Amino acid sequence: MSCDFSNLRLDFPVLDQHVGGHPLVYLDNAATTHKPRAVIDAIARFYERDNSNVHRGLHALSMRATDGYEAARERTAKFINASESAEVVFTSGTTASVNLVAQGWARDNLQPGDVVVCTEMEHHSNMVPWQIVCQQTGATLRYIPVLGENAEGGLDLAAFDELLKEKVKLVAFTHISNTLGTINPAAEICAKAKAAGALTLVDGAQSAGHENVDVQAMDCDFYVFSGHKMAAPTGIGVLYGRKALLDAMSPWQGGGGMISTVAYEGSQWKPSPERFEAGTPNVADAIGLHAAMDYLDSVGRPAIGRHESELAALAYDALSDLPGIRILGPGEGQPRAGLVSFAFEGVHAHDVVTFADQDGVALRGGHHCNQPLMRKLGLPSTTRASFYLYNTPADVDALVASIRRILKFFGVE
Repeated sequence: MSCDFSNLRLDFPVLDQHVGGHPLVYLDNAATTHKPRAVIDAIARFYERDNSNVHRGLHALSMRATDGYEAARERTAKFINASESAEVVFTSGTTASVNLVAQGWARDNLQPGDVVVCTEMEHHSNMVPWQIVCQQTGATLRYIPVLGENAEGGLDLAAFDELLKEKVKLVAFTHISNTLGTINPAAEICAKAKAAGALTLVDGAQSAGHENVDVQAMDCDFYVFSGHKMAAPTGIGVLYGRKALLDAMSPWQGGGGMISTVAYEGSQWKPSPERFEAGTPNVADAIGLHAAMDYLDSVGRPAIGRHESELAALAYDALSDLPGIRILGPGEGQPRAGLVSFAFEGVHAHDVVTFADQDGVALRGGHHCNQPLMRKLGLPSTTRASFYLYNTPADVDALVASIRRILKFFGVE
């Protein structure tokens, strides 16, 4: 379907404000996205009408809350094309989902001599949990290199082929880099890993709300993402896992809701996904996630992805004309997700972000939870502009005007 993106900003109340006397230009979407009125209203309705604990209550509110929570699970399965809703586990976010697999599957299945493979462009959330579990089990963690001085060449898949000659048990990689904007060939990587007998975990934090995701076509074993990066609330995330794998995994946390029977001598667990959802779940935000998925699909995720990529291309072209700029990730004409990271010699990213904020432009400056990658590229930090469905070409113009003002102040331009 076609969509008039210029009007979508009106659906997001938080964007109707001024910062520093300027209309807010929010370009920090890779960190978190804003919520449309439909999501805010869905959460408010739950707390106003249906607020109750789920699954074991027999009164009307509890049953309505349970229906809403499980409807969100069904909607999530449809959103990523899981084969059944039992393959969807609700967590607090991508980080919790990765840790659940690390401690629920990897800790029980890895041993000395085994190898876990990540990439050099991973977010810390898809690196540190594997470092921890490798320390626990004696397994080894290796990395697929990135190519090019600015990582513009993407992943070195030839090096990946060499890594797969080792005893690789798991390949965990990002679908879209939160720093580079690189779109990795997820299905190809999963196919290579599967042929070598390894499982796969795909970090979809930057892809789930930006393009159609089909976990069956991707043929991954695990797929993880966060609601707050796709117009849903904070505190809700998803772990997709193949049902047979989830049922064979140990619970990560114990407590109420995840048990079938408890005795003084021991306990028995429910099947997945309940065994991984100990305690009172985040019902309201699961319902908010449902509303966000409905909203995104009403716009059309392929259209959203194209819109963001077009804005990123505009920003790349305009920023490339500035003196002394270093832009990371895919070069001109190459596929790029909706973000651009850049640096100027002699101007720290935090200064760029602080000055841009005076112009009402919200950017992100730092290492973006990619410290090893930053060190490899010889950078202490970068400035990142990341786009979403409510951004427009006018926002790109505001970004470039602000950066020009900043460079003039620092004597670069």
